[in-house]
Amino acid sequence: MLYYIVKYGLKWLLWLIHRPKIYGKKENLKLEGGVIFICNHQNLLDPVMLLLTSPRVIHFMAKKELFDNKLLGALMRSAFVFPVNRRTADIKALKQALALLEEGHAFGIFPEGTRSVTGDMDEFEKGCAFIAAKTSAPIVPIFISPSSYKFGRRLRLIVGDCIYASEVKDALPEGAKLVDALNERMEGDMHALANEIEKSFGKMTALPEKAGAGR
Repeated sequence: MLYYIVKYGLKWLLWLIHRPKIYGKKENLKLEGGVIFICNHQNLLDPVMLLLTSPRVIHFMAKKELFDNKLLGALMRSAFVFPVNRRTADIKALKQALALLEEGHAFGIFPEGTRSVTGDMDEFEKGCAFIAAKTSAPIVPIFISPSSYKFGRRLRLIVGDCIYASEVKDALPEGAKLVDALNERMEGDMHALANEIEKSFGKMTALPEKAGAGR
C-alpha cells in the first residue's frame, strides 16, 4: 500500500531532509486503541510528517474533490485516507471516523479544515469536536512549527497532553454545550503548544495566547 511505501520506503530520505525533532509528551504518539490526533495545517507535508513520526497507522480524511480523479482517489484510499464533503455536514464521513475509533484505530484530523495561508492557525471547525464528543477516545494535540519547513531548518513538532471529552463534560457549567467546550479546549491547547515551541525556536509572527488554554 502507498502508506507503507511512504512510511518505510521514503522514510529515511524525508528524515534526512527534514530531521524531525519531537518535543513534549511524545509518549502520547504511542497510545493504543482509538485515538484522535489533531494538528495544525500549513503545509502539504503535514500529513506525511505525522505519518513518519507516529508509530501508529493513522487514518485521515481529506476533501472529496481529491477523489474525483480515479487514480489519485485509489492512491489516497491505499494510504488510509477517506473523503469528506467540507461544504456540508458529511454524516457518512463522520460515521466512518467514529467506526475507525470504535475499532481501535488512530484517526488524524486537521481541525482548521484546510491549510492556513496566513502563517497563523485559523479558527477550528466543529467537526472534530463533534467526533470527539461522540467517543471516549483521547485527543492528542500536535503542533508542527511552520517556520521549520524553511530550507535548511530542522522540522520541529510538539505533542501535548491528552484531552478527554469526559473530563471536559464534567467541568461544564450548566447550559454549556460539550462540542463548543471541546472546540475551545482544543484551540486553547494548540495555541499553547504553538507559543511553547515558537518562543523556543522563533517564528515570523507571534501567536497570541488563546483564552481557555489548557496547559
